[in-house]
Amino acid sequence: MRYFNIILAVTLLASSQINLRADEGMWMIQDINAALEKKMQERGLKLSANEIYNADAPGSSVSDAIVSLGFYCSGSIISDEGLLITNHHCAYGDVHDLSTPEHNYLEEGYWAMRAEDEIPIPGKQVFFLKKVLDVTEEAEALVEDGAKEGKKVGYRKLCYLLEKKYKNDTGFEASLSSMWSGEKYYMALYEMYTDLRLVAAPPVSIAAFGGDVDNWEWPQHKCDFTMYRVYTGPDGKPADYSANNIPLKPLRKLEISLDGYKKGDFTMVIGYPGRTNRYSSSMEVSFDQKVSLPISNEFRGKQMATMMKWMNSDPAIRLKYSDYYFNLSNVQENDLGRAKCLGRFRVSDQKCCQEKELQEWIDSDNQRKAKWGGMMNSLGKGYSESSFVEKNKQYYTETMFRGTRVALVFMRMSNAKDSLSALKALQTTYPTMDPRVEHDLLANAIGSFYENVDSSFWGPYQKALKKRYGSDYETLTDDLWNESLVSSYDKALKFKYSQLDNDPLNKFFEDVSVMEFNKFDNSLERRTEITNENREYTHAMYRMNKAKGRPQYPDANFSMRLSYGVVSTLSPADAVEYSWHTTANGLLQKDDTSSYDFRLGDRQRALLKAGDWGKWGVGGAKTGKMAVKSDLYIDFLTDNDITGGNSGSPVLNAEGQLIGLAFDGNIESLASDNFYTPDYNKCVCVDIRAVLWTVDKYAGMSRIMTELGL
Repeated sequence: MRYFNIILAVTLLASSQINLRADEGMWMIQDINAALEKKMQERGLKLSANEIYNADAPGSSVSDAIVSLGFYCSGSIISDEGLLITNHHCAYGDVHDLSTPEHNYLEEGYWAMRAEDEIPIPGKQVFFLKKVLDVTEEAEALVEDGAKEGKKVGYRKLCYLLEKKYKNDTGFEASLSSMWSGEKYYMALYEMYTDLRLVAAPPVSIAAFGGDVDNWEWPQHKCDFTMYRVYTGPDGKPADYSANNIPLKPLRKLEISLDGYKKGDFTMVIGYPGRTNRYSSSMEVSFDQKVSLPISNEFRGKQMATMMKWMNSDPAIRLKYSDYYFNLSNVQENDLGRAKCLGRFRVSDQKCCQEKELQEWIDSDNQRKAKWGGMMNSLGKGYSESSFVEKNKQYYTETMFRGTRVALVFMRMSNAKDSLSALKALQTTYPTMDPRVEHDLLANAIGSFYENVDSSFWGPYQKALKKRYGSDYETLTDDLWNESLVSSYDKALKFKYSQLDNDPLNKFFEDVSVMEFNKFDNSLERRTEITNENREYTHAMYRMNKAKGRPQYPDANFSMRLSYGVVSTLSPADAVEYSWHTTANGLLQKDDTSSYDFRLGDRQRALLKAGDWGKWGVGGAKTGKMAVKSDLYIDFLTDNDITGGNSGSPVLNAEGQLIGLAFDGNIESLASDNFYTPDYNKCVCVDIRAVLWTVDKYAGMSRIMTELGL
């Protein structure tokens, strides 16, 4: 699970009697009430709620060691010297940007053997949660005051006003979150640090073994981790990078457990899950499944195939495109799995059952009926009437906005204020691309645009080209490309601002804008109506569940959340069951020197064959006269409820000790963006002992072992 962009909070089971399973839910960290605490303790938790989060008590709690990395991934502090651990795929962009053809840290790994070798990462931010406040009354008062003055105070205005107020009052970074589409508002206060340095990053043959083939699958054998260090000013306070800065002295660190786990053991994941949409209606789910996802999945698949062809042909191209491909492929694989699971688990039908109960609840009260009585019919009509233009707009977006990187270059140049800025945008971006790859991506985009976007949306220049070239998109692409300033680096270096408007490729991209789609048949107004109806749908669902006394949690939105479950097996299909852990032996079984994704490094292979697991291994005892050979656990499986943003989250045992890192979900769980599927939603985790074995035996980082007290 990456993302980055990754991707995966009330889930309601499809019946009139809806009961949340004990392991379902991404619960707000500040909202661990007595009932939730009791359920977790019944599952095995040995801690109290106050030991997990308690911002008002003296001392520290477990949550003080959990961090957000720029609100795209999670991590945790594991030493008294500010050592931070997260997933390698969360650090992939950093490692990629530091790499050169001479020192490719993606392929070689990076190990800072001395403190002075730790590499600063410009622009990196890490956030420590200090407190969460319920500011619902303040937010509602601002909305009401605005209404009295005839002004609309929307969410962005609320964020500006309240975040400014709380930052000024507390000195912390402030972030407002709307829960249940405005039913509740919470203000999270953070301490932000900006001096982060790379400490350890294994090569992709270790961190991403199995590559995209194994991504979202089980079993996996990835040792997906990276270590950073957080630095402060000499006074211990947040500070920008300086050679005089010192390692952070954290309020709390996570204790590492080497005792392991077994099937059925309690697990807890704390992190910053990104986005879910579990309050989505059956109409929205059906639209995604039948209209939106098929379009993006088809086109992005072509993009990936084009890039991979070139990446396999030249290591230099692989280095240039690895980060771009890495992010694209993760989203693509997630969306393919999501489309499949929405159908397999009949999520739209499940939602219809919920909506039947909701409609009955609405109709049973005259006030509710007056407010929401026609909501469901209105939503259905809105999605139906907007499908034509939305389908065309999505093809346009995929081809003209996302289809090539040169489209982004032209956009940046067109938005530049002057010639110098435009030239800078071109010269900084162009070296990260390869003209041959971009030419082929452009061919994909042009062909798909003409074949799928209705001609009523084409611009005059595009229509003239179609009339001239017909369906000969190859020649059309060649002619546009050869005359464009981006067709070679030499041309790019000679760029003059006056050429931009007449560049044939730029003219093609700019010939029609997204506004043309928004104008079609009042499309923008219809989308606004659908957005408003979706908001009311969420409000109605929330209030029905509240009225019926059902525990509920809001959709994930990058605020700190807790989920709990147990170490568990997976039965993805009839008569199929997978174990709850994988071992080093699986790496050797999958090793394939002819495959980039499954090729072990020479040193890695030799160490695995030697089987010297040391204190990180499992087993090795004797049963009677028979010796039990020790093994190294690599990954394990739990039923914790997670989504994108949870990557790098610590996986904790019943005592709150670190046993692993969450890094992926399973493909059977990918409907969980909209609907939780019991028994299929799993969390794929890397064993902390596999991480430590890699740092110790493979990398030989004795200074880190000493720092960790191991």
